[in-house]
Amino acid sequence: MASQTMQAAPAVEKTNWFTGFCYSFGEVGSQLSWAMINTYLTIFYTDVVGLSGVAISIIMLIARIWDAVNDPMMGVIADRTRTRWGKFRPYLMFASPFLAIFNVLTFTVFPVQGLAKVVLCLVCYIGAGMAYTAICITYGGLVNLIARDSQVRMDYTSCRAVGASVIKIIISAAAAPIILYFSHSFDASGAKAMDASGYFWAAVICSVAMLPCFWLCAWRCKETVKVEAPAQAAEKKPVLESLIKMCKNKMLLITVFAVFAGALAIMSRMSMLTYYVIYVVGNPAMIAPIFTTMTILELVGCVCLPVATRVFGKRNWLLILSAVQIIGFVIMFMFPNGGTAFLLGISAFIGFGNSSANVCTGMLSDCIEYGDWKYGIREEGLTYSYMSFGVKLATAVGGSVTVLLLTASGYVPNQEQTEAVKTGINAVVNLVPAACIFLSSIPLFWYKLNAKTMEKIRAELDERNAKRA
Repeated sequence: MASQTMQAAPAVEKTNWFTGFCYSFGEVGSQLSWAMINTYLTIFYTDVVGLSGVAISIIMLIARIWDAVNDPMMGVIADRTRTRWGKFRPYLMFASPFLAIFNVLTFTVFPVQGLAKVVLCLVCYIGAGMAYTAICITYGGLVNLIARDSQVRMDYTSCRAVGASVIKIIISAAAAPIILYFSHSFDASGAKAMDASGYFWAAVICSVAMLPCFWLCAWRCKETVKVEAPAQAAEKKPVLESLIKMCKNKMLLITVFAVFAGALAIMSRMSMLTYYVIYVVGNPAMIAPIFTTMTILELVGCVCLPVATRVFGKRNWLLILSAVQIIGFVIMFMFPNGGTAFLLGISAFIGFGNSSANVCTGMLSDCIEYGDWKYGIREEGLTYSYMSFGVKLATAVGGSVTVLLLTASGYVPNQEQTEAVKTGINAVVNLVPAACIFLSSIPLFWYKLNAKTMEKIRAELDERNAKRA
């Protein structure tokens, strides 16, 4: 009878919105780093550093091969970390300065040529990726240690999403003007052009600004939740055994695939969108308005997440947002010369759909609980390393493939492009992401973790822990 009572009426957990507010600053710091790299690194490499498409692809490939080792390794290290600050918070405190340093180095033009230039770019990019991994994995796993209830975690994830959207709006509106302000070059028409000095100082500003964001998050978000699988409590499993067991978690694999395919769509699109505005639209001044419009509507979508996921469920809301994205991409492809108002309108529509990525983050927290309940494996850091690797792999694949397609189409930096090149950019920016989002949606029909299921899982895990105590 006591067991039935515990399952029927688990303790009600409430969302602490101040904790959510501070938790969101971890994502603000992350975006100050990764948004610059994702949006501007490819064009920085081609138009400023002077790297070829092949060289950029090699850099991305080597970095992702290393990530295949580094991300799970970092997840394991984080899961086994025990300090007076907790196991995840120390990384937000102490890894962030290294991320700031490598961010600046990544956007630095060194006075070298040939192979040395490629190697230096590779080292800086890998360094930034490793520091970002240390923070990204632990920050993602932290939500499972500050809340137990599935919807409360989704609320904190929504706060994270709002923080991401707000800083993206600021970056979208300010990054290009900052780069141009600190640049000293001019194009053929006499207008200012982005150069090495502009990118460098923009990276410095973002890197300095992100440090207090991570520290605020670490200060407030205490690790109060203590839940461990019985097998883990007695003995830590070998990493390979944990990875194999986690691969049995179908809900986790579905979520990670959705993360990878969705990130592939958005990352490849964002890396090419600057080319689209400069060479297809033909107006570099539209970069900031288009990016800002998308991020403002993404913020609106993120604000809707707590209510929308309660009403529709996480999976169903993700499917709805995916449909919004696909429709927006196809319309933008069909009407590439629709004018300023059209571009801003369709960018707003797409931006609302872009809030879908944050639903996957909330689903991943549920997958950790499900894996603990069904398979007795609870590795928050290792689980989030799957997500981290999926996002970075998508960034690399998207960046490599798109830049190779760009080169194959006949793209010439800082010149008027042919119609064939413009058509190719349009397809990469719109049709390829639409296809990726469609593929990411298919496995979601087999995702079964809803609110009722998670209530049952939480109650049984709490009962198990009570018996252990």
